[in-house]
Amino acid sequence: MKNLDVILAVLGGAVAGAALGLLFAPKKGEDTREEIVNFLKEKGIRLKRNKLNKIVDQIVDEVEAQS
Repeated sequence: MKNLDVILAVLGGAVAGAALGLLFAPKKGEDTREEIVNFLKEKGIRLKRNKLNKIVDQIVDEVEAQS
């Protein structure tokens, strides 16, 4: 079971890192969020825009809290 936890932690970190990289890229936030939604759809994850906005806000709050 510990191996599964490690794999999930690595995958979660990779997704969070990719999301942060996209969010801080020099593009409009709206374009970046659309790219994230499309990427998640390709992976079979359906996410409504308001839920994506909440996730983005949580990530930004967490990053700001750690800086």
